[in-house]
Amino acid sequence: MAGTLSIRIAIMGPSGSGKTTFINEASGSDFAIGRGLESCTSEVQATKPFKLNGREVTLIDTPGFDDTSRSDTDILAMIGAYLSQTYEHGAKLAGIIYMHRISDFRMGGTNKRNFKMFRELCGESTLRNVLIVTNMWSEVASDLGEMREKELENNFFKEILIKGARMTRHESTRQSTHRILRYLIHNQPATLLIQKELVNEHKNIIQTSAGSELMQVLNEQRERHEEGVAQLRKDMEAAIRDKDHETREELKEEIQTKSEQILKLQGEKDRLEAEFKAAKERLEARISVMEEKHHEQGQTVDALKEQLETERKDREKLAVEQEQKEQRLRRLEEDNAKALELQRLNSVRELDRLAAVRVELQEELREEEQQSTKESHVEDGGLVEDIITWVKSWWS
Repeated sequence: MAGTLSIRIAIMGPSGSGKTTFINEASGSDFAIGRGLESCTSEVQATKPFKLNGREVTLIDTPGFDDTSRSDTDILAMIGAYLSQTYEHGAKLAGIIYMHRISDFRMGGTNKRNFKMFRELCGESTLRNVLIVTNMWSEVASDLGEMREKELENNFFKEILIKGARMTRHESTRQSTHRILRYLIHNQPATLLIQKELVNEHKNIIQTSAGSELMQVLNEQRERHEEGVAQLRKDMEAAIRDKDHETREELKEEIQTKSEQILKLQGEKDRLEAEFKAAKERLEARISVMEEKHHEQGQTVDALKEQLETERKDREKLAVEQEQKEQRLRRLEEDNAKALELQRLNSVRELDRLAAVRVELQEELREEEQQSTKESHVEDGGLVEDIITWVKSWWS
């Protein structure tokens, strides 16, 4: 697709919001789709480029921050690594689509956490490239869906809509996906906040706005667990005093479970840094492999080009030789034609000469005949005169 402008658009949103389905409909890809409560997109994945309105479009599928198989730490590490690594290689996003289920009857904690992380990833300066897409309209009555749409516009998404983001519906058809993408394909590609922080400002993933937001959420969770453990310890002390061994054992197990969760949360900061580094290394390895393949393909293409060029030159040489041969044949035919024409002209001239000679001979013959006739007359006239003279003399 040489000469075609390349466009990259990221699709974000909670797990189960229809991101992968949208991507498959738009691009003709066959990414696995989650069913039921299990999410399926556990890695950032990009489609093969496809043409739309003269643009070469690549869609990027991202996992949600409520993924059933990966923690929010893993998700941020993956998304941050992908966005920073591709940005370092010169790729920017012309658009970011945030998918939201219109079938959700309320904005729960999961939706709020996903949207908050989305905003921290994008920042304020790229909101003009953001498109909120509501889907799953077939699962609600039209009047109820319209009411929820108004609530989203006037409350949950109001701030970013004021700052330049737009909102539209997805009707679950390929035509609808392409209509939505046309809102974005003419945008000027922009740098997301997390790309600016990680690449331009050389911040650690923890120091980014998204990293800070995640650490705050994890710290709040840890504090709640610690408060829960403190309460459980008080309850266990009461059970000990009451010699309630069964309750004490149950509380002991709960304290053990929450203590393990606290330890895990305490290590999330270090794990985020490690996962981010590992994700970048994996991506760099993948990019290196792709570049090597492209290099090999480039060498193959160069060899094919050289072969084609050689064949082209051979064809041109043969064409020139054929043209020269044809020219020689044409000249030979022309020479033959000239010779025949000359021969014809010579024959005509010879015939003309012979005709002229014949005319001259005929003319000479006529002259000779006339002369002979004249001489005969002269001879006859003398005899008569002689007779007349004799007669005259006799009579006298």
